[in-house]
Formats: sequence, structure tokens, C-alpha cells
Amino acid sequence: MIESIQIKGIATYSDTSEHLSGLSKFNFLYGSNGSGKTTISKVIADAAQFPTCTVTWRGGTKLQAMVYNRNFIAKNFSPSAEIKGIFTLGEKNVDTINKIAAAKIELDTITKRIENLNLGLQGEDGTGGKKGELANLNEQFKNKCWAAYTKHKTKLAQAFEGYRNSKESFRDRILKEQASNSSTLEPLPVLEKRAETIFGPTPNVEPLVQSIDTEKAVAHESDAILKKRVIGEEDVDIAAMIKKLGNSDWVREGRTFYEANEAICPFCQQSTTAAFAQSLNEYFNETFVADCKAIDDLATNYTTDVERLQQQITSVLATPSKFLDVDKLKAEKELLDSKVTINIQRLALKKKEPSQIVELESIGNVAVAINGLVDAANALIAAHNKMVANLAQERRELTAQMWKYLLDVELKTDFADYDTARNGLNKAIADMTAKIGIATTEKGTKAAEIRAFEKDTTSIQPTIDEINALLLSFGFHSFRLAKADNGTSYKLIRQDGADAKETLSEGEMSFITFLYFYHLLKGSESDTGMTADRVVVFDDPVSSLDSDILFIVGSLIKGLFRNVRYGTGHIKQVFVLTHNVYFHKEVTFNPKHRHYGQNDATFWIVRKAGLKSKIEQHSTNPIKTSYELLWGEVKKNDRTNLSIQNTLRRILENYFKILGGWDSDAICALFEGQEKLVCNSLFSWINDGSHSALDDVYASTDPSMVDGYLKVFRAIFEKTKHLEHYKMMMGDAFVEAPALKQSA
Repeated sequence: MIESIQIKGIATYSDTSEHLSGLSKFNFLYGSNGSGKTTISKVIADAAQFPTCTVTWRGGTKLQAMVYNRNFIAKNFSPSAEIKGIFTLGEKNVDTINKIAAAKIELDTITKRIENLNLGLQGEDGTGGKKGELANLNEQFKNKCWAAYTKHKTKLAQAFEGYRNSKESFRDRILKEQASNSSTLEPLPVLEKRAETIFGPTPNVEPLVQSIDTEKAVAHESDAILKKRVIGEEDVDIAAMIKKLGNSDWVREGRTFYEANEAICPFCQQSTTAAFAQSLNEYFNETFVADCKAIDDLATNYTTDVERLQQQITSVLATPSKFLDVDKLKAEKELLDSKVTINIQRLALKKKEPSQIVELESIGNVAVAINGLVDAANALIAAHNKMVANLAQERRELTAQMWKYLLDVELKTDFADYDTARNGLNKAIADMTAKIGIATTEKGTKAAEIRAFEKDTTSIQPTIDEINALLLSFGFHSFRLAKADNGTSYKLIRQDGADAKETLSEGEMSFITFLYFYHLLKGSESDTGMTADRVVVFDDPVSSLDSDILFIVGSLIKGLFRNVRYGTGHIKQVFVLTHNVYFHKEVTFNPKHRHYGQNDATFWIVRKAGLKSKIEQHSTNPIKTSYELLWGEVKKNDRTNLSIQNTLRRILENYFKILGGWDSDAICALFEGQEKLVCNSLFSWINDGSHSALDDVYASTDPSMVDGYLKVFRAIFEKTKHLEHYKMMMGDAFVEAPALKQSA
């Protein structure tokens, strides 16, 4: 059956949806003419014609919708329309009928199985079941994915370009990456650092750090002259003396004073011989002079080379590359400078005292460290420049690594849980879908079997007989239904056989169209399909009907309700739409439960607010009439005796005279004695006119007489066989009582 209806954007309904939800077996809609009721019936009849509207069926099982409204009348009873025959199952072929009944039970079982599977698959409203669980699971995982993005969007946002404005698309990209991302997993700080460059302003090519030449400065440390004792010739006669003194450097230094003092000893002031001068010259020979020169050259070259080295380092530090570890380079330069200062001092000593052995502080390790820092910086610069040259590829690689980080770090546990649950739900959904497919095939096969049986035992004649019997019983003697010449259609004829279709009164036409629809509910317009399950809609079925026929139509409809309530027929759900208050009250009366309640029926008011239709749901029947209020006065224990006569008179006037068309004399003839007098007095008030001065006259009534009036009042309904109406209106105040004696 139908679970809910959504209407919007058609006829008098706005683009804001109006909903009828939680629908039951019986659904009553009241509204004035033009309020939008017929639009609802049209949507139920064929929702496909209204793409902005939705009809949701229980378990996804769509039943045959049979709708009585203006469209139905125009289609079947217009002057040019052929009245199609109604095929019903014949009663003679009992064996075939039993087979149909048995097959229908099997078909219902299959249908119920499909409905249960659909309910398990997608719930009652299409958002539950396993699909609903999967949707909820996807929603939860979507939020977790978005939380992971939010956590890193400040520094890594550009890697997720194109997926930053939609949680759904972001989750879908995560699922795609899980299936295909084979990037290496990098630490978050590395990713963030690279992102600053790659996703920042377009980077420039960086120049390499100037290389620093340390080889020449380091090479001086191994010069042999540093470890050579530079002294004079040992074969000279004064060599023994110099050796004895152990200080040729002192002698060499004094020689400069000796030569400046014109061969007079600067220490004793004595003149020396030519032989002594010759000995000094021979002792400090060319080898000695050459070695001294080597020492001087070493000191000069060393100073020059280390100053050049220091200048190179200073130049690098003056305009440092962002890839260079400047602090470490400064520290190494400070160490270098201290060693160079020491070495220059030691070389100065060597120059002064060539005979001394000198060892320089090695700057080799410092040179290696400095070159290492430069090489490391240049390696980073090379990688950077490569990245600049291949920026698009670098961005793609970094983006993939960022998605990889989210997958393998931020969402690893969440994805594992999600994947397990999703696989389980997908398997369940696939299994249920497969079972639905199998059951649907079985249903089609069983339905075809029923159609084959139906063709063997269908006829349109039983409907002719039943409708004509109803017409006669309700006083319609001037026309009847007959089989058309083609044998599969109907025609309306007068008693003399003349065509009656175009000469029927509006009331006659309304009644015959209703009877036709009423019997169509039990049959089919073709020789198959009369056992199909149905949803039935009555849209203002009493329009243009006399008051007495109104009650007949109401009784026929309520007769269908019994089958629906107990599940004995093919009608599974009923909608009744009307603007007639009396018909609404009559059709909503449930003899067993007094009135339909919240558990077995739904009640709705269709209103037009301004120019737009609105639908309002009510937990109980919202239609209260002045007629019902009169009955409320009768039910009161603390009623006012002064007004009870007028109250009873108004009820009898409304029900029997205005609506039922009863003759008051005929009713009073059903009583005898005192009761007849009371009855006459009640109806005499009515005969005075419902709008006479008596409306405001209240006769003084003895309390003991009130019970007599009430007794006769009840008896009027009982004797006219309208006690059910009395029961309905009295509700819980009704009590069983012995039947009153009727006149002979």
C-alpha cells in the first residue's frame, strides 16, 4: 500500500512540498471544492505524469491504483466513450476458481517476501534498511575524512584543490586514492616544508653556492722545510764553535751586525781577519740561503692562500643561500681563523729561527667540513632547481604523498573499520537484491498463471445483473444496463430499449458511474487482472446525488471497508476525499469502534490558503458539525430540560426530513398509544418550520417527561431501521435496551 505522498509544483500546490505520511488502510481527506483534493487523486492514479510529485509504496510493491474522480467519469461515460465491460470470475467453474484462489495465496506470499526484502533493503521510507545503514556508514566516514582535511587544511590545503568545498567529493577521492595510491609515505614535517615551496609562489632557479678552494692552503702544511733544521756548512773551521754554541740562528743574526760594522766584531769590538769573514761566508753558503728563501716563500704563500680562503668564505656568508647551513659555516670559519693565526705565528718563528722544527695546525678537517656544507647546500639547490624545472610533476608527486599520509596515518584505523563494515553491508545488499530478483521472477510467473486461469472463467454478464438489481432496489426503474452488440461492452437503455446514455439526469449519471466503478473494483476491464491487489480512491463520490442516495453510496463504501479491515479481498487501502460534511461523517463511522481512530485511519484537511493548497494532518476526525453538537446535548447527563425538546426536534429534522426525505406521518404510524402522541408532538414541531419562532421557544418540561421523549426519540431510529446511526452518534453513551413494540 501507499506509505506517503509528496505533492508540489502542480495545480494549486506551491513548490514547497505538501506531505501525506504515515498513511494507513483508511485515509479520509476533507476539503471544500477547489481546495486541491482532486489533484491528490490524480497523483495517486498516475504519479509518473507528475515528475515533481512522489508516491512511496510499502516495500516498493506498487499496487493497481483505481481512482473514482472526474477523469474516470469523463473517460468511461462521455458521449463518445464506450462503456467497457467489467469481467468478473464466474461461479460455475469451481475448480478453476479454487486454483485461482490457491495461486493468489502463493502470489501474496511471494509479494510479501519481496516487500520484506525491500523493507530490509531500504526500510519503510526508502532511507532505512541495509541501504540506510550503508548511507549512515558513508556519512560517518565522510565526516571523519573531512575532519582529517580540516586538521591539515592550513598547511596542506592546496594539495586538496578541487575537493575542499564538498565533503562527498573529498570522501570519494579518499576511496579512489586507497585503491590506487602507491606513493611513498613521508613524515608530515617534510610534506609541510615541501608544500611551502611547491605550493607557494612560483619558485625561482637558485644559484649554486660558490665552491671554496682549500687544497692550496692545506697543501702548505706538508712542506718539508717546516721540519728541516736550516744550519750552515759543518766543514768550515768555525762550524765547531757554532755547533758548540748550539745556536746558528744567533750567529746568523749577529752576522748582519758584523757586516754593518766593517768586519769589526759587534760583541768584542776587535778587528777580525779576512779568514774569519771567509769562514762566515762559507758557513752560511748558498744552500743555507736557499732554505731560508724557501721558508720566506712558504710564509708568504701560506698567508696569501689562507687569506684567499678566508675571503671566499666571507663572500659566501655575505650573501648566503637559503639552502646553506650558515650557522655551521660561521662556526667552521671561526675555527679556521684561529688555526690560521697560530700557523702564521709559527711560520714567522721559522723565518726567524730556521733551525727550529715547526708543525702547523692542520686545517684539513675544517676544510672538509666547509666543503661538506657547501656540497650539501648545492645538492639541495640542485634538487630545488630540478623541482622548478619540473614543477607540475613535483606538485603531482607531493599531492599524492599528502593523500597517502591521510590514508596511512590519519585515517588508517577509521578506513579499516569502514572497509570491513562496508564490505559486509554491500554483500548483504547484493544478496537481498538477488533474492528480490528471483522472487520478482517467481511473482511474474505466478501472475501469468493466474491470468491464464482467469481467461477460462470470466464474464461481463454477472456485473450487468448485479448493477441492474441495485438500480431496481434503489428505485431507478427508467433505465438499466445491457450488453452491447460486440459482447464485451455495456450500453444504457430505457425500458423500451432506446439509448439512455445522453438523457440521464445528473443524479442518475452520478449514481450509475459510481455503481460501475464499485463493481469494477471486484473485476477488470479485460478478461484478466480481476484478482490484482488494489488501492482505491473515492474523490467526491456523492457529488450531485440526492440525500437518500448519499447514504446508499456511503453504505456501499463502508461495505468495502470490512474486506479491507479483515484482509479478505483484493483492496488493500482506501482513500476517501469529499467536501460533503454529512457524507464524511457517515463514511468515517465505524460500527464496531464507533469512530476510526489513530491506529486504523488517518485524517486530513485540505485547505486553500490564499491561492495555494495546504494539507493538514489530524490525529482524530477533525470534522465537527452543528448536527453532532446537537447529539452532544442529548448524551449529556446534566442536559438542560428547557432545551431538550428543541434539540430532539432539530436532530429529527436534519436526519429524516432534510437528508432522508422521510414522511413524518409514516414514522408516527409505527407507534401506538402514548408513544405515538409523543412522536406526533416531536414531528409537529418540525412541521411548524425549522426557522419559525419556535426556534427560540422552550416549553417548560417536567423532568419525568424528558425520559419519555428520549425513549421515543431512540425508538424512532430503531423502528425506521436507522439504529446504527443512533449508535454512531451516541457513541459511548449508547446502551443496549429492549426493542420497542412495533404496531401491527
